[in-house]
Amino acid sequence: MAENLLIAEGGKEEKYALLYKQISAVVSAEDDTIANMANIAAMIHATFDFWWTGFYRVVGEELVLGPFQGPLACSRIAYGRGVCGTAWREKTTQVVPDVELFPGHIACSSLSRSEIVVPVWSGEQITAVLDIDSEHLATFDEKDKEWLERIVKLIK
Repeated sequence: MAENLLIAEGGKEEKYALLYKQISAVVSAEDDTIANMANIAAMIHATFDFWWTGFYRVVGEELVLGPFQGPLACSRIAYGRGVCGTAWREKTTQVVPDVELFPGHIACSSLSRSEIVVPVWSGEQITAVLDIDSEHLATFDEKDKEWLERIVKLIK
């Protein structure tokens, strides 16, 4: 009960620290990648109440929608297209304070205002991206980048 109170009242750093421990415990008991992605998306979404939280999986030359929380999403994204495709192509986390200013942004929802996309690695290959959208400008910063990069490393 005290941990849930900390999530509700704590600052960003505290929320991520606790969330990381909780996700680590959940994924350590499960070997299925999709199941782990589903739980990770749900846990991040519930902790921070973001507009959209989910994964796109690399399938051939495109990203295909995976487990997510939030409204309807684009089903497929081409390599290098939008924030997700750019994160995949550049192999780096993309922090976008205002999606309207991102060249080629794909507007799956007109309510999305800022975004972070984190590549998910398996060895030397990107196998998915974690995509999080906010309905507020400049939601994501270096702390989000740092913690979310740590969290996706837990995916088996």
